[in-house]
Order: sequence, then structure tokens, then C-alpha cells
Amino acid sequence: MDQKKHTNELTHTDNRLISLKIEKPRNLKNDVLSGLTVALALIPEAIAFSFVAGVNPKVGLYAAFMMGLITALFGGRPGMISGSTGAVAVIFAPLVAKVVEAGTKAGASFEAVTADALGYLFSAVILMGLIQILFGVLRLGKFIRLVPHPVMLGFVNGLAIIIFQAQLSQFTVNGEILAATPLMIMCALIALTMLISVFLPKLTKAIPATLAGIVVVSAIGYFLNKIHPGSVRTVLDFVQDMDPSLTTIQAGLPTFALPHIPISFEAFKLILPYAVLAAAVGLIESLMTLTLIDELTETRGNGNKECVGQGLANVINGFFGGMGGCAMIGQSMINIRGGGRGRTSGMSAAIFLLAFVVIGSSLIEMIPLAALVGVMFMVVIGTFEWSSLRLHGKIPLSDIIVITSVSLITVFADLAIAVMVGIIMSALVFAWEHGKSMGSKKRIIDGKTVYELDGPLFFGSITSFKDIFDFKEDEEHVVIDFAKSRVWDHSGIEALQNITERYSQYDKKLHLLNLSKECANLLGKAEGIVELSVIEDLEWHIVDDNLG
Repeated sequence: MDQKKHTNELTHTDNRLISLKIEKPRNLKNDVLSGLTVALALIPEAIAFSFVAGVNPKVGLYAAFMMGLITALFGGRPGMISGSTGAVAVIFAPLVAKVVEAGTKAGASFEAVTADALGYLFSAVILMGLIQILFGVLRLGKFIRLVPHPVMLGFVNGLAIIIFQAQLSQFTVNGEILAATPLMIMCALIALTMLISVFLPKLTKAIPATLAGIVVVSAIGYFLNKIHPGSVRTVLDFVQDMDPSLTTIQAGLPTFALPHIPISFEAFKLILPYAVLAAAVGLIESLMTLTLIDELTETRGNGNKECVGQGLANVINGFFGGMGGCAMIGQSMINIRGGGRGRTSGMSAAIFLLAFVVIGSSLIEMIPLAALVGVMFMVVIGTFEWSSLRLHGKIPLSDIIVITSVSLITVFADLAIAVMVGIIMSALVFAWEHGKSMGSKKRIIDGKTVYELDGPLFFGSITSFKDIFDFKEDEEHVVIDFAKSRVWDHSGIEALQNITERYSQYDKKLHLLNLSKECANLLGKAEGIVELSVIEDLEWHIVDDNLG
């Protein structure tokens, strides 16, 4: 299938196969109300990711506030939400565990061990941020353009499945599924939240439907718990399931402090691998989310600016007691689908979150988990590209395989690995399709055999390239015309050298015609490896049998 036609099928017309755009007006009211909804959804995830990293919940809540505020102010994608994420928490968890283990073995007190672990964590977050800033300053964010559309679809579908799986833990306590009555109540409240999210926009769009669902279900849950205490699980119940010693999520304002860490090469060597990996995963997740929001809103963010914004947010995190993070696909989808388009939406989410933690914790703690799960289920339904299930027979089988593979790897392994594998698979498919056959025309001009190539000469096409030539029957002088071809890599150079040697066995000379400047430079750099005759035109005078 023609590549241009294939691209058009995926992106144009009312009958297109994939339609990602979400139509919402951009205004301050939508930004603020959508930010409020996002803030409510951020809290349980920030707390959960804190426990994943092995730190106090306020470290995750501070990270969510600072990541959200700084990236909203300085990032390259208005409307995208950043916060503390599972991807970053999982990377830093072994670092925290390693420092705690070493301190415990050394006989240090609990307070000293905790301070050391946080010092190493915050230092790693700062280094992570500096790496991301450098990435943006060097303008490497443009490489996100290399991500093919099938990889994007696989990424979106895989993340939708991950978001769904993450909600299943809310139906259990200490690994055991809820009792029958609380489970039925929770399912009913989830269904009510989803119904409000679906049908309220048909009546009014004055407020985001998801926010209305949270408010209504919270009111119902409050009265149910008054009648039957414990029948509705709340945010506070979730926190205490994680750590029974915690009685509130309330915390003060984040304060500046230098990380407590030895100034030594050994300490730097310890945090460097974690910082580099977290920086890479954070940027991949952020830039992929940026690209998705670009498609949803039919606008274009600035990848390099986003890299700098993410990095700056992580540096500030390290100095103000946050665990770092990156863009959050689920919360970004809540924001975009709720009408949040401008920087105000991200700023509002961050400020509301901090206000809840500092002065409104008692209100947040009684929000039913069912309301937040219902919101996230709506995100899953809206994020998953259901139309991608109908693509079989309409796009190349290779693209179907890429979409499926990226989705599965995202679910069972890691987002960064899934994206890399998807890009590699797409590149190999491209190389195979463009290299399995090379066009050529053979002519005899002035006693010379001239081959006019059509197609790139690279590792994927060298086999078909070598099959073109008739070494025994060709004239003494053989010319390869590169007017419609290019030499792209070392495999192509080696193929030319091999052809030269094969013709030499029959005392024939090989000449290259119409080489582009780039090809000539490539062959020039290989001088000493290959010996080829490069000519300007077919009207040359033979003065020596050893031309070139």
C-alpha cells in the first residue's frame, strides 16, 4: 500500500479509521473546573506511588503539586498534566531500599536511615532533572517525531489497559476482595459516577460531568457511612490500608532544603544509573503524552520546551522534598476531556491539590474511592482506541502486529521498552518493504554497460542489488547510475566493493555515475576500504586500464 495513501487513511476524512480529536471550547471556567477534577483524581495516585517508592505520602503529594505547577508554567504542552508517577516511583524504589538496607545494617537509627534514603532520592531527582534540561537544550525532543502512528495507537491502548488494571486494587483490602455488601455498594457508586459522566453533558455543560459525578457520589457515600459506618471505602481508608499508622493526609507547605547526601564520587556513582533511567523513561512518557494531546486537540506542543519544563520541575522537586515525576496520561485525559486546554488548567490542578493537602484534607479524605474509580474507568473507555479493533484488512498486517505488540509490551513490561520495540519493528518493516526489491534498467551506451538504479542501497536491499548484475556478459566498462538511488550505510559501501571485485575477476572496470554529494562524502570517508571509480558523465576518455 502506498505510504501516503496509508497515512491519509489513518488521519483524514469523516470516514477515517482513527479519529482522536476531542472538540471542547477553550476558556478559563473550563480550565479551572477541569483542574479541580484532576486534583481530586491526583491524590490517591500520588499517595499510592509514594508507597511504591517507599517514602511518606507527603513526598508524593508534594511531587504532584510541584510537577503540575512548574510544567504548567514552563512546559511545552498546555493542558498536559504532570505529577508523581508509577514509572518514576518504580525506578527510584530500589535506590531507597538499598540506602535503607545499608543504614539498617550499619546500626543507624530509624530517623537517620530515613534522612539518608530521602537525601539520596532527592539528589537522584535533581540529577534526573538536569539530564532532562540538557536533553531539551540540545533540542533532542524532536526525535519524538520518529514514533510511527501504529506505535502511538499501541501506546494509547496499552496505557488504557494499565489504567484499568490499576483500579482493580481498589476492590480489595490486604489482598482480599471486599465483602459482598461493600463490594455491591462500591460497584453501584462506580456505575452512578459513570452514568453521570455520560448523561449530564446531554443536559448541561456548565460544569465538567466528572466533577459533578464525584460531588454527587461523595454526598451519597457520606450519608451511607453515617447510616452504616465502613460501608463505603474512602480516600482515608485507602491511606490507612497502606500504612495503619497514618491518620490523615494533611501536610504543611513544602520547604527548601539541600539533600542530605555525602559529596563523593561513590554517592554520585550510586544515584547516576537511577537518574539516567528515570530521566529517559520520564521524557519518553511525557513526549508520548504530548504527541497524543497534540492529536486530541489538533494543536502542536513544543517537545524541547517540555523537556526543559520537566527537568526544571524535577530539579525543584529535589530541593523541596518531592519524589519527582513526569506527565500523567490518565490525568491528562481527564483534563482534556473536561475542557482543560490552557496552562491555567494545570496550574489550577496543582494549586487545588496543595490546598486540599494543607487545609482541606478532611474533605478529601471522605471522598469515596468508587467516585475516583468511576472517573478513571471513563478515562479508560475514552483513551482506548476502539476503532483500532476494526483495522484488520484495512491497513498492512505489519502495522496490526506493531499495534498489538506495543500494547502487550506496555502492559506486561514497560512503556519505554514498548515504544523502543515498536519503533524498531516499524523501522525493520520499512527496511524490508523498501529493500526486498531494487528497480534497475540495463542499457548499452558507447560500448559500456549502464545500470540505472531505482531505490536506496542499504542493508535491506543489498541482496536484490547484487542479483542485478551479469558479471560474465557485461561490457568491459560497467557504469552504475545513481541518479535515482542513494548509498545509505556501510552495508551499501561493502556491496559496491563486492561488485567491484566480482567484475575484476573478469577484467572489467566498475564506475559510479551521478553520485549525490552525500554519497560521495560517504564513499570518501571509506577511502582505503573501498576502491571505486567515480565519474561525472558517460563521455570520458579511457587513458589507463586502472581508472580511479
